[in-house]
Amino acid sequence: MNEKNIKALEPAESAMGGKIDYDEVRKLVGLLEEKNLSVFELEVEGLKIKIARNSPGAAPLMAAAPAVSAAPETPEAAAAAEARAQAIEAAKGHHLITSPMVGTFYRAPDPTSAPFVDIGDTVKKGQTLCIIEAMKLMNEIEADVDGTIVEIYAENAKPVEYGQKLFAILPVS
Repeated sequence: MNEKNIKALEPAESAMGGKIDYDEVRKLVGLLEEKNLSVFELEVEGLKIKIARNSPGAAPLMAAAPAVSAAPETPEAAAAAEARAQAIEAAKGHHLITSPMVGTFYRAPDPTSAPFVDIGDTVKKGQTLCIIEAMKLMNEIEADVDGTIVEIYAENAKPVEYGQKLFAILPVS
């Protein structure tokens, strides 16, 4: 262990009032080496310690920072957010076309061709709107209503997820 890589040799007070001293840090580094781990993270009441090593011969790296209180988004939260977005679009009278699969979104049949549709274009039910490439298969995504394209959400040649919004169509009444 290279002592110049340790930022603070004096005890530091944690958010819970306890002390973290040099001996405790040495124990954590020893545990890292003993278990042959490349990264060790510990978070206790707002105090976060991360110790990492790049290779078996490299000196460990230690950093301490306050913990971030934001929780990661759960699938349920993501689904609820998507449902709210669809409700907003429905309130505007828009019909959403969502991705039926995970893949790569393409607006045109090939890089030199014009896009299948642009904002403001009138589309008919069954008309191809885009292609989603999944596992080297090109899947044409078609309009399921007649109407006008009012929004294109996905970016050309970028990945899309299952259920992700692709287009908003204002249906013909």
